[in-house]
Amino acid sequence: MVLESVHGQHIAEEPCSVQILVPGLKGEIGEKGEKGAPGRPGRVGPPGESGPPGLKGQKGIMGRYGKMGPPGLKGLKGDMGEPGPKGENGEPGLPCECGPLRKMIGEMDNQVAQLTSELKFIKKAVAGIKETDSKVYLLVKEEKRYRDAELYCQGRGGHLAMPKDASANRAIAGYITEAGLSRVYIGINDLEREGHFVYVERSPMSTFTKWREGEPNNAYEDEDCVELVSSGEWVDVACSLTMYFVCEFDKDQI
Repeated sequence: MVLESVHGQHIAEEPCSVQILVPGLKGEIGEKGEKGAPGRPGRVGPPGESGPPGLKGQKGIMGRYGKMGPPGLKGLKGDMGEPGPKGENGEPGLPCECGPLRKMIGEMDNQVAQLTSELKFIKKAVAGIKETDSKVYLLVKEEKRYRDAELYCQGRGGHLAMPKDASANRAIAGYITEAGLSRVYIGINDLEREGHFVYVERSPMSTFTKWREGEPNNAYEDEDCVELVSSGEWVDVACSLTMYFVCEFDKDQI
């Protein structure tokens, strides 16, 4: 096809070519790709139903014994028993005026019994005593529980030692150190009210204490009595322990 331009020239037009794309045949299935990264976690589902109750567990081991309770009230006196059978008649005695002699023998028996008791007391005590201006201290080398130790001192007219000032505390600590001991019971406890320590004759502790750091701690909820160690410090301990102890006596009552 020939076109004529405005200037009279002939221009030959190239024939139009049109390409039509036709889809090819379906290819073969490719190889499986690698596993992708895990997706984001889904929302939390509703709670499930409660399961059946489990089996009952085994019985635990027995716990520690509780602390010793206060002494009970004195019981009522029992009824008198039936009289026993009458004994046989003894042989007749020799005639004499024995009244004064029997009285003298009875007094001697009482003195012997008292001296025997005091001798046992002295044998169980360390030789020598400790004194302050108003007190006498005696260290008893016989292991007893707290209540028994106090009764022992009371039987001699005193109490377990009650250091109410630094001077008395030093005297007792020096006493047990000289005896080669490490600890003794003293007359302080909180048996009547937990955490409220008083002297054994129930007077309050208001002017002096010498607790070791961290004491009293009432370990195992069973420490209601007090020991004094050779350093002069106080530690609360169980009243059921047995140990040596120091008795205290007023000088004006000896």
